[in-house]
Amino acid sequence: MDETLFTSHPITWLSETDNLVPENILDWLYELGSMTKRLEQHCQRVTVVPYTQRYVTKEALSEEEVQCLPPSEYYWLREVIMYGDNIPWLLGRTLIPQETLTGEDRQLIDIGAVPLGRYLFSHDNLTRDYIHIGQQNLRWIRRSLLRLSEKPLLLTELFLPESPAYKR
Repeated sequence: MDETLFTSHPITWLSETDNLVPENILDWLYELGSMTKRLEQHCQRVTVVPYTQRYVTKEALSEEEVQCLPPSEYYWLREVIMYGDNIPWLLGRTLIPQETLTGEDRQLIDIGAVPLGRYLFSHDNLTRDYIHIGQQNLRWIRRSLLRLSEKPLLLTELFLPESPAYKR
């Protein structure tokens, strides 16, 4: 597997019965709206720096990611670092089956430094199937299966130590 932002440490996904998450963190992890908009409330400027943007095959996905997404010959992988006032707050990993990238939604591969939430939440045809929460090296993480025009994409977001999610 190629080096990505998320490969350095294993992720421990929690079950719905785990009560390990502090209430203030839980509120962030179960945010149903745009995380970009939520983060913008805590700074002057949110910026995104792309780390990886390319097509990958199933072999580049974790076993869990393969189970979350439909089979596809290729997946668009986009990993970014999201900053609030130049402080790294979040790592984002998006996996999109090539079958999702049709019609207007093909624009997803060209959004570059635009926050994903800014694109997704500007469309009326966005739904969310679920949010899974977990931890990676004492950092909180969430994974959502979203559907744009009823076509799936998987978004994983890791909250970095300076994120406002950790402030009380």
